[in-house]
Amino acid sequence: MNDGPSRHPQVAVKSSFDWSQVSYKFPAGPSLRPVPTRRDRGSQPPPLPRVQAKPRRLSADEARIEESRRREVREVFLGDWDAYREYAWGKDALKPISGGFRDQFSGWAATLVDSLDTLWILGLREEFDEAVEAVAKIDFGQSTTSRVNTFETNIRYLGGLIAAYDLSKREALLVKATELGDLIYGAFNTEKRMPVDFIDFDAAKTGEGLVVESSVVSASPGTLSLELTRLSQITGDPKYYDAISRVMNVFHRGQQMTKLPGLWPMFVSMSVQDVVYGNQFTLSGGADSLYEYLPKMHALLGGLEPEYEDMSRNFLEAAQALFFRPMIPNNEPILIPSSATVSDDGKITLDEETEHLGCYIGGVYALAGKILNNPGYVNIGSRLTLGCVYGYSAFPSGMMPERLNMVACESFNDCEWNERKFFREKAKQREAKDNIPLGFTTAKDPRYILRPEAIESVFIMYRVTGKAVWQELGWGMFNAIINGTRTGLGTHASVRDVTRRSPTLPQEDYMESFWFAETLKYFYLLFSPPDIISLDDYVLNTEAHPFLRHK
Repeated sequence: MNDGPSRHPQVAVKSSFDWSQVSYKFPAGPSLRPVPTRRDRGSQPPPLPRVQAKPRRLSADEARIEESRRREVREVFLGDWDAYREYAWGKDALKPISGGFRDQFSGWAATLVDSLDTLWILGLREEFDEAVEAVAKIDFGQSTTSRVNTFETNIRYLGGLIAAYDLSKREALLVKATELGDLIYGAFNTEKRMPVDFIDFDAAKTGEGLVVESSVVSASPGTLSLELTRLSQITGDPKYYDAISRVMNVFHRGQQMTKLPGLWPMFVSMSVQDVVYGNQFTLSGGADSLYEYLPKMHALLGGLEPEYEDMSRNFLEAAQALFFRPMIPNNEPILIPSSATVSDDGKITLDEETEHLGCYIGGVYALAGKILNNPGYVNIGSRLTLGCVYGYSAFPSGMMPERLNMVACESFNDCEWNERKFFREKAKQREAKDNIPLGFTTAKDPRYILRPEAIESVFIMYRVTGKAVWQELGWGMFNAIINGTRTGLGTHASVRDVTRRSPTLPQEDYMESFWFAETLKYFYLLFSPPDIISLDDYVLNTEAHPFLRHK
C-alpha cells in the first residue's frame, strides 16, 4: 500500500540556525552514557514476554465488519484532513467551526508533524508524501513564541518525526528529527544538567546557560525518555540518552523516599533535584506520562536497563492506593483512578475525582502486566478501562466529561448501590448538578476535547486479550464521539458540555492535533489486523507515535 517512490520532493531544508553547533556553558562532559545493547552485556536478561494475544480467526462476516469500520474511521480522518489542508495548512491547529487556524506550539505545523504516522498507517500515501515535503522545510531556527514548551515539543514534534521515520525510513524526517533533538538537548544546558520546562529560544542560541524553574509538574521532566532514547538509537549519538538518563536517575533515587513510596509528588523541583517532598499525588494530568513511560522504556530497551523495571514495579504496586471502586446503580465492579493528599503520618485522603486524562492508566496496567508477566495487572487494567468506558456510556451524549467526581466504595470487592448515601455525598459537592446521571456527584468540567486516553486503553486491552468485546465497546464510543462533535463545516470540534444530548451540544472552535495523532489512530488500529503496529514490535509514546522496539 505504501510502496513506490514519492512524487513529491523530500529533501530536508536546513533550519536557519544550527542547534548542534551551540557551545554550552554547562556541557555534559567527555564521558556519555551509551544506550545499552545486548552485545554490551555479559549476562543477558531473557527476551521480554509477548504482549499481544494470539490472533483469533475471523469469520467472513467479522472480517467485513472490521473492514467497514476501518473505512468509516478513515473517511472521518480524510474529511478533517482535507479541512486542515484547505484552511490551516502548515499551521499548528485547525479551527474546525470557523475554518481558521491557531499557532500555539511555536508555529512549526504541529498538526502536520503529529499526523505523519497516522497518514502512513491509514495507507494515505499521497497525503503522507505531500506532508513530508512540507515538514522537510520547517525552520526550527525560528519560533512564533519566545519560550518553547519542552514537553509538548518533545511528544508532538520529535515523537512525530521519529515515528514517521521508523515507519517510512524517509531520510528527510531523520534530518529534521535530529535538528529538533539538538534544540531540545539545549534544554539541558543548565548547571546540574536538569532540563528546563520552557526553553528561552533566544537565550538557548547563545549557549550561556538556562535557569531551571523552581517547581514543575512531574510529567514534564519525566516524559522525555522515550523520544530521546529512540533518537540515540537511530542516530548512534549517545548524548540524548545520556541527558535523559541523568534525569531518570534522580527519579529512581527518590522513588521510595516520598510520602507515598513508589509514586512521586505531582510537583517536583528539578533545580535542586528534589522529587521527594510534596503531599499531592495523582496519576492524571501533571503526572500521567511520567508513569506511562516507565514500562514502555523497559520495553524499548529490551529490559537492558534494570532501573526501569524497578520503577515500573514500584509504581504499579503503589498506584493501587489511588484507585477506588465507585458506587454505581448497576454495581459493576469498575475501578477509577483518583488523586490524593498524603499527611505526614502517611494517611491517604482520596478526592474521589478523576479526569479523562487518567484513562490511559488501564492500558498501562495491561501492557505492563504482559511485559512483566503479571496477569493481576492485566485484570486491574481491565477494570480501570471499563471504568472509563462507563464514563462514556453513562452520559446522555455518550462522551465522558473532562473531569468528574463519584462516591468511593469502602473496598474494591464489596459495594452495593445506596441511593441515600449517594445523594448525601452529592450534596457536599459545590459543583453538583441535577441533570447528571446517578453515580456521578459532579461533572465539574463537562467538556470533551477530542481526547484519546479512553480509546487508547480500549485498544491496548483488545490487543492484549484478543477479546472482541473491546472492539464493540470502542465502536459505541466512536459513534457517540462522531455524532456529538460533528460541525456545520463537516469537521469535528471540542464539545463544551457532554451532559446534554446530541444534536444540540454546544461546541468550541478548536481541534487539538491529537485528534489526528491519537484518537482516530487508536480507533483505526482497534479494527486493524494485529500485525499493524504490533505491540510486540512497537512502543507508542504518549502522543501515540510508534517507535520500533530495539531488539
